[in-house]
This record gives sequence, C-alpha cells and structure tokens, in this order.
Amino acid sequence: MLDPELLERITARRADLDELEEQLVKQLMEVRAERDELAVAEGVLERVSEQLADDRASTAPVPGQVGGRAVMLIPHREPGVEETMLPPDYQRIPAAARQAAGPVMTQQVGEMLGGDVGVRSKLEPLRGKPVRLTDRGWLRTLPDGRFTTRL
Repeated sequence: MLDPELLERITARRADLDELEEQLVKQLMEVRAERDELAVAEGVLERVSEQLADDRASTAPVPGQVGGRAVMLIPHREPGVEETMLPPDYQRIPAAARQAAGPVMTQQVGEMLGGDVGVRSKLEPLRGKPVRLTDRGWLRTLPDGRFTTRL
C-alpha cells in the first residue's frame, strides 16, 4: 500500500513544478518577443546607417573646376584631416591666429603675414580666406567679427 503522506508530497511537488513551468513558458515568450523587437530595431538601424553613409558620401566635397581652371579647395575640418592639407596661404592664417595674443581681425592677420594692409585692394582678397576657414571648421568667428582658432 502507498504511503498517503508520500503521495501528498509528490502531488504538491508536481503542482509546484507545473506552476514553475507556466512561469518559465511565459518568461520564454517575453524573451522571444523582445528578441524579435531587437531584431527589427537592428534592421532599422542598419538601414538608417546605410542611408546616412550614402548621404554623407554624396555631399562630400568634390574637386571642381570653374571655367576650365581647377579651383583651390579648402577641406572641411574632420578627424584625420590635418592642417597641412590646406593650401599654404591658408595654413598661414590659423598659424597667425595662434601666434596672436587673442582673437584677431583680418587686418591683423594681413600684418602678421607681411601683406600690404594699407591698400584696400590688397586686404579684400584676404578677407574671404578666414571666412572660408570658419565655414569649414578651421577657425571660429566671434560675434564682433574677430577670428580665433578652434580648440
């Protein structure tokens, strides 16, 4: 004859295991659902990353020509792009701004570079160079129009 106390313990343990199984099945379904969501998110991230890479590649500056002549290109300041990649005239401008005690005006840059700043026609071509360097991230323009190097 079977011991009733032992049968009761077996039945209780079976009930505990059945409850645990239900909890684990529910938890497994939640894990699978979250994994599916992550797979979808990963796919979206890959597509968006590819689109951004394509957009960046298509907007990258390309060498150009104007009237059959090559134009001097000023590269954007990015990691891996050194100041030495700037044309020599443009390399001297950030160097002059670094040598100054503080932010400089275009006229001061011209003086530091040895240009004839007393003649307006000599100073005007220089004015566009710091602006180009600012637009491409090499210099910073202060609200008062003075230029300084980027840190």
